[in-house]
Amino acid sequence: MRVIENEVMSDKMDEMLDVMIESYNSWSRAGKSGSDEIKKQMEKEFADGLTYEYGSKYIKVISGKRGSTSVCAFVVNTDRDKKFRFGDILKPAGWAAPARNFARGNVFEEKGFRCVRWT
Repeated sequence: MRVIENEVMSDKMDEMLDVMIESYNSWSRAGKSGSDEIKKQMEKEFADGLTYEYGSKYIKVISGKRGSTSVCAFVVNTDRDKKFRFGDILKPAGWAAPARNFARGNVFEEKGFRCVRWT
């Protein structure tokens, strides 16, 4: 299986994380109750804890805050998957594997990850 780790994919992953942060911040600010200071602190924790790791077939998107981590998404990182295209975004089935029912978007399409509901 050929794994692709290049500057173009890294740029797309960084862009996807930026969109996820924007989505979280919009969701956080939509609530009328709660302290603005606490909301800003939670937004910072979310942004600081968001990362990704390259694996053998997928890029795992991880969210970590308050000492715990969870997987937000997987991105197909091979051009040899029988069902999905390179760059397809998949929901996690668990920590180690994606749900392979259908793609939620693609990082290389114009609206690929902007249409995904991240919160």
